[in-house]
Amino acid sequence: MIIASAMSETIPDSWRSALEPVLATAKARQLGGWLRAEEEAGKRIYPPRGTRLRALELTPLKDVRVVILGQDPYHGPGQAHGLSFSVADGVPLPPSLRNIYAELHDDCAIAPATSGNLESWARRGVLLLNNTLTVEAGKAGSHAGKGWEAITDAIVAAVAAREHPCVFILWGSHAQGKASRIAGLGASDQHLVLKSPHPSPLSSYRGFFRSKPFSKSNAFLEARGAGAVDWRIAAP
Repeated sequence: MIIASAMSETIPDSWRSALEPVLATAKARQLGGWLRAEEEAGKRIYPPRGTRLRALELTPLKDVRVVILGQDPYHGPGQAHGLSFSVADGVPLPPSLRNIYAELHDDCAIAPATSGNLESWARRGVLLLNNTLTVEAGKAGSHAGKGWEAITDAIVAAVAAREHPCVFILWGSHAQGKASRIAGLGASDQHLVLKSPHPSPLSSYRGFFRSKPFSKSNAFLEARGAGAVDWRIAAP
């Protein structure tokens, strides 16, 4: 592993070549400096240092089979831990995750889990990524436009550039906007792009429910010999 000094985060080796060019830019250095200044000013930032790239740690680049892309981390205390839509064991399920579990049950007949910890998905090749990887407490979207987007663009582009089939599940306009900025994504049948409204209670009834992202992902992967994802929630 290497340390991205600008952000005080550890970059797993499998993602090193994909991220080194963008981490060397002035924009990335500005992001790191801005985050430090925000913390020194007493602002609470989620998730805490050392966990902001947890998704990359649990899902090496070569193992990515599905990318689930959200907007930014949960902004409540104790919720965000580096995986999009996931919370640690013992933390009450956020509304968006309850809706994801409801769709999973309707789609694949998997009973909703009591834990919101999605580490088992991550270890099975599901990259749980947000467009922006930090947020100020209580302020959704507060770190948008500060520099994370270039880094997460590089992550998604690295996955799309592989020859292995992958499914990109894009929930909400922020995630779908990222797809449009990556040349070639969805231009062939190498990858599958699934778009729907965000699972938030504000938008879930506009097309998230009954969108069947889990079964569609598995059907695509199985048809290309990549095997189905086990979508059951297991203890980390």
